[in-house]
Order: sequence, then C-alpha cells, then structure tokens
Amino acid sequence: MAESESQEGNYYNRGKMVENFKTDMEELLEEMEKLAVCATWMAYNCVAIQANPDLSNAMQHLEDICLMCKEQMDKKWQEVLLE
Repeated sequence: MAESESQEGNYYNRGKMVENFKTDMEELLEEMEKLAVCATWMAYNCVAIQANPDLSNAMQHLEDICLMCKEQMDKKWQEVLLE
C-alpha cells in the first residue's frame, strides 16, 4: 500500500515538473519574441538612417514609442502572471 502511495507521489511530482517546464518554456519564448522585435527594429534603424540621415529624428521617436509599448506589455504580462 505504501508503495502505491509512493508511486502516486512520484507521478504527481513528475506532472508538476512538466507543468513547471511548460511555464518556463512559455516565458522564455515570450522573452525571445521581445528580443527578436528589438533586434529587428535595430536593423531597420541602421538601414533607414544609412539610406536617409534625416530619418534619425523620426526613428528616435519610433524607438521611444516602441519602448513605451514594451513597458506596457511587460506590465500587462506581470499582471497576467499574478492572476
């Protein structure tokens, strides 16, 4: 009987580990997506500024807006995690 309870405990622990793994992977993928967006913006900025130096001010404005948006996304993501 004790062996049956031990097996159930192991099964529960494995299930919890799998759930934790899935959660960790989702968080890592989310962070990778954010980094990919930032890298894309950086590459776009480099190309646009080289093509037309007057775009520097416009690109700075877009970068500021992008960062504000990212901050809001991070806040919302934290709120979702706390729920």
